[in-house]
Amino acid sequence: MKTCAFIPNFFKFYNILWQLSLPFLKKNRRIGPSFSRRAATAHLKPADIWIQAASAGEAFLALSLLSCLKPEQPTRVLVTATTSQGREILSAGLPKTRISPQITHCLDWFPFDVPGTIQEAVKRVNPRVMVLLETEIWPALLYYLKENQTQILIVNARLSDKSARHYRWTKYLWSQLSPDHILAISKTDAKKFEQIFDKARITTMSNIKFDLMLTGPETHLKQIALEKILSPDLPLSILASIRRQEESQVLKILEHLLAETPRQVVAIFPRHMHRVDAWKKKLKQHHFSFCLRSQLTSPMAQPGIILWDTFGELRSAYGLANTVCVGGSILPLGGQNFIEPAALGAPTVIGPHIDDFAWVGEEIINRGIVTKCKNRKSIARTMVSHLRSRGDRSILKQKAQKYIQEKQGGTQSACQAILAALMPVADNDSDNLKLGKR
Repeated sequence: MKTCAFIPNFFKFYNILWQLSLPFLKKNRRIGPSFSRRAATAHLKPADIWIQAASAGEAFLALSLLSCLKPEQPTRVLVTATTSQGREILSAGLPKTRISPQITHCLDWFPFDVPGTIQEAVKRVNPRVMVLLETEIWPALLYYLKENQTQILIVNARLSDKSARHYRWTKYLWSQLSPDHILAISKTDAKKFEQIFDKARITTMSNIKFDLMLTGPETHLKQIALEKILSPDLPLSILASIRRQEESQVLKILEHLLAETPRQVVAIFPRHMHRVDAWKKKLKQHHFSFCLRSQLTSPMAQPGIILWDTFGELRSAYGLANTVCVGGSILPLGGQNFIEPAALGAPTVIGPHIDDFAWVGEEIINRGIVTKCKNRKSIARTMVSHLRSRGDRSILKQKAQKYIQEKQGGTQSACQAILAALMPVADNDSDNLKLGKR
């Protein structure tokens, strides 16, 4: 790998920034528990393929890849996560995922991108192929992977307008650290990556998330469990994936819902669990009575509010909802996954800001599968309309699932690219062995 003089100088500065940040990260409430593992490398094991799944969303993508990956030769796979949520999903999902008998896998924490740490991590793992999911772009990681002659793929690749703009400002750096193959989830995302990584091969693929959206038996079982705490006589409204910045807007939507349709249950799902305490305070300040999901053991006999403080039940709750508002879309925050509730037959409402989900396509709105509203007042009115009309959710479910099926196949495309990146190395190894080389 040829290195221009700029790169070593950049890493000197980059390393200083990390050294200044590490003491604060060690004290951080969310990062602190995993700090010692992420700052060290001795625990990392060698692997042929290294998959980095940053958080919850990427963890599900990694599981989908592992279920579809069928190498012809024995292959070691290391899966790493950056957040505790991502690691929990992987830890719970890996034993349940049907993985090829040719694959042996292990799970670990993703190390900090400190140049010295990541250099040692790449040396220990020594991957043939590195699979980065969505927007996992780390300069030290890319540099030392390239130095190691590892094939680098960014799979299910996407970039928000804001991120793309920031990367373009430092294009000279990224042009030196270009991945080998970027599989973008839309033509728009592909163009953004072309403006940053001009040396990479860039193609498009269907978003793997489409492959994850249809209901499985586990979702159905959880839905049956939730039916034990939700009365069939009371309609259910869900305010889902609510981001911190839009909490005040959602409180006004809540007021409107309860004023117009007082006999209902409203479930509030914060996007991040650490916001539950803040929601408790806000609901009390607005004189709303509520109960925590973790405290419910029998059906709610009376209308009320449930503040959802347990993880992993949102998808199942969608299957019981009469109307859903998906957050991240009321203010310009990019949006959250709004296809999932629609796929389960829930009348789904979103705000105007869904830039991060442009890959879904405007067709889903044009076909009436999801309703896009201009502001929180329109969202509230639409949700009330859904509660009053009580339409046939099976029709909506069929339309949504047909739309999803048309878009599926991303996992297979990604796995083909991963195996193609792995095979040339395997072929060369085979040739070298025939010649008595290694």
